[in-house]
Amino acid sequence: MIKLIKILVISLLVLEILSACSTVHKPTQTSRSAIEQLLLSEAVIKSLPDQLESALPIPHGANVVLDTSGIISEDKDIVRQVMAGWLGKNGYHVMVGWFGEEGYHVQGDINMATHRINVIVGSLGTEFGETFIGVPPIQSVVIPFATPELALYKAQYQTGFVKLYFDIYELPSNRFVGSTSPFFAETHYNDYTVLFLFSFKKTDLILPPKLGSFEKTVKDQAKDKPSPEEQK
Repeated sequence: MIKLIKILVISLLVLEILSACSTVHKPTQTSRSAIEQLLLSEAVIKSLPDQLESALPIPHGANVVLDTSGIISEDKDIVRQVMAGWLGKNGYHVMVGWFGEEGYHVQGDINMATHRINVIVGSLGTEFGETFIGVPPIQSVVIPFATPELALYKAQYQTGFVKLYFDIYELPSNRFVGSTSPFFAETHYNDYTVLFLFSFKKTDLILPPKLGSFEKTVKDQAKDKPSPEEQK
């Protein structure tokens, strides 16, 4: 009996120590976390081809004005930021810059434009899934503290997806010219935990944020900075 009590006391002490070592992480302090914003914006970037298989039904050199529809206002800001031009100076194709590379001059003033391109967004969002093997966190009235999550294996999957196409109109008549084939792409950010303590991530995002530390070294910064030859 005494031995059983000792085992019970030791078990309670171990659980209390483990609960004291648990880590709390709030995924976001805004409406969308940084990871979600990157999943969406980089999905839009990836959806645009490096080179058109067939030219748009617009004369090269034409001035075009852009509009977006099909998404909620919260996500329009993300799309507009991507559409504003190059995301940084690393040569990634985004909507406005991509149109410019194809020979079309993007205008903000509709009076200066000869065509309007409506970006019809059929889907823009993130999906989340989870696989968990282990003991979930427990809050009990029997013991005065909560036990932490004990994960033998845990996988959290986040996927960003976009599907869009262009409707093209002639200005100022608003005559419908044609539609493009759909553009679509997806991105992912997966977080894994094995045997309680060992964690790792798999993602196709460019430089995703890393919680709790600044891991980008001076060497990485120098690598990202264009060389004098590239600047020329």
